Amino acid sequence: MTDFLQLHLLTAYGPSNLNRDDTGRPKSIDFGGAPRIRVSSQSLKRAWRTSDVFKEKLEGHLASRTQRLGQDVYRHLIDAGAAEDQALSIARNVAGTFGKIRKDNDKDPTFIEQLAFVSPEEQTAALVRADRALAGDPIEKPEHENLLHKTDSAADIAMFGRMLADAPKFNREAAVQVAHAFTTHRAIAEDDYYTAVDDLKSRDEPDDAGAGFVGVQEFGAGVFYIYICVDTDLLLKNLGDDKPVRDSALAALVEAAATVAPKGKQASFASRARALYVLAERGSAQPRSLAAAFLKPIGGDDYAKSSIEALDKFRERLDAAYGPCAADRRTMDCVREDGGGSLAELVEFAVS
Repeated sequence: MTDFLQLHLLTAYGPSNLNRDDTGRPKSIDFGGAPRIRVSSQSLKRAWRTSDVFKEKLEGHLASRTQRLGQDVYRHLIDAGAAEDQALSIARNVAGTFGKIRKDNDKDPTFIEQLAFVSPEEQTAALVRADRALAGDPIEKPEHENLLHKTDSAADIAMFGRMLADAPKFNREAAVQVAHAFTTHRAIAEDDYYTAVDDLKSRDEPDDAGAGFVGVQEFGAGVFYIYICVDTDLLLKNLGDDKPVRDSALAALVEAAATVAPKGKQASFASRARALYVLAERGSAQPRSLAAAFLKPIGGDDYAKSSIEALDKFRERLDAAYGPCAADRRTMDCVREDGGGSLAELVEFAVS
């Protein structure tokens, strides 16, 4: 039976703009008939996988999501003494294995059209294949079997998956599902009207009175619910049954989800926060989000405590209706006096 790890987090952010829409305002959603502020799944996952937490715990096991593989191959060949036209041709052929290459008259003809997730092993294989081509071994199209891997040590690909349109055989199903985060209560974006003053402007310049610049930036605040579901068996399979790397990936995910915020407008808002509450669950039962605990927006004067209570009560009702939805649980509660638990205990639980 499949084993699942589920994480439910409540994190409070003060004034911030973690994840903007096309107009620059915090992303939003209407849920339960009430406006909420939202942070997209993509924003959360990128913040986590590019965090220092991932770099420290998964050193040597992180992929690159890039259009620039061909550029790296080209520079490698130039450094090896190849002629520019030869290096360009080989680089385009090698990179073309990972996605559609831009036209040869493009400004960056070595770039792939789409962002491709490339594991460390595949990056090495690409450079080795380029060296062989430079030595006279012609590149046959396609070279998928020589350059792409079904499993490798790239923990972020194993967790978040990848899609290669031209080589679906080497797609990777994501072992980690991340829901969009949203506020547990009604929340709308507000406008911050601001001015910037020219430090060198003199009071003796009456014709140039006022600010040097006037602008508006948008922000919001609230307690956000974040849900993550991990198929731990699929994660292990994606990593070629390398359990130590899988355990490091789970540890990194738990720590990053609890401590790392998206980087949007950090310089303006310093919106760095840690989870107020984390519920971790393990078991083989069908996973379920607890987002419906907040269909009725949280009210009152203590959003954090009320959100935790709503989450716990809804979980208990689901267990009563459907039977136990998890075999074991751990919590970390930084709000209630009767709370407890620690990040270290959550990590130990996740990898056990």
